[in-house]
Amino acid sequence: MRILITGANGQLGLALQRVLTEHKLTLVDLPAVDITDRAALPVVFATAAPELVIHCAAYTDVDGCARDPILAHRVNAHGTQNVALACQASGAALVHISTNEVFAGDEPGGYEEWMPHAPRNPYGRSKAAAEAHVRALLSRAYIVRTAWLYAPGGRNFIHAILRRARETSTVRVVTDEVGNPTYAADLAAAIAQLITTGQYGTYHFVNSGACSRWAFANEILRLAGVAAANVPILSSAYPRASTPPPFAALHNRAGAALGITLRPWPEALADYMQNAL
Repeated sequence: MRILITGANGQLGLALQRVLTEHKLTLVDLPAVDITDRAALPVVFATAAPELVIHCAAYTDVDGCARDPILAHRVNAHGTQNVALACQASGAALVHISTNEVFAGDEPGGYEEWMPHAPRNPYGRSKAAAEAHVRALLSRAYIVRTAWLYAPGGRNFIHAILRRARETSTVRVVTDEVGNPTYAADLAAAIAQLITTGQYGTYHFVNSGACSRWAFANEILRLAGVAAANVPILSSAYPRASTPPPFAALHNRAGAALGITLRPWPEALADYMQNAL
């Protein structure tokens, strides 16, 4: 299959390149291709003639999005609209990567795929708008929501915790933000399975199980053998530009019905810490 990947140099884009080796890949990212430039995309599509686009490109700095919501909307919402319009014109199917932050985070039991959007920050609102564009423009689309993504070489929570712990021997981590730590390699493998099904729709692909940021940090420190104090705090004690959803764990119901599941997050984290960190 001819597959075009946007955001190909990001954590997920790189992971996808490692699992989609049997396909013909066209890889695009900044600065060569800007998804906010609607005129640039038809040229790329004409050259690549993709049968499928995996749209990973996004502005994912949630605090940056809070500081500049106009930029967040331009990249995440309008950029996705541009990609969807190019897919519509060319006949390509689309995999759109979304986020747990489209939800309010007020469901302690977590979220299934059908539940309604209620984002509480500019990043979530821009990604909810992106999903709306995909649904309005394309019938052949997979929307894949994920959360707390990490991968080798990227800026992520694991690297931040270990750096802080080694520098100061103490970390302060919130207990009232709950989600699903997700290894990019596992997400990429799930997407590789999904695109063979033709079962378009909305999916939650996260490593199974959920935890607080504090519990996630505890497991990181334990696996790394770093003796540092992990001080539990509330999010109110850690002011930041964005307000993340407090309880936004995702449940994989639709993917599981197709036989696509991801391993538990502690198992995935142990694999990453041993083999990829």
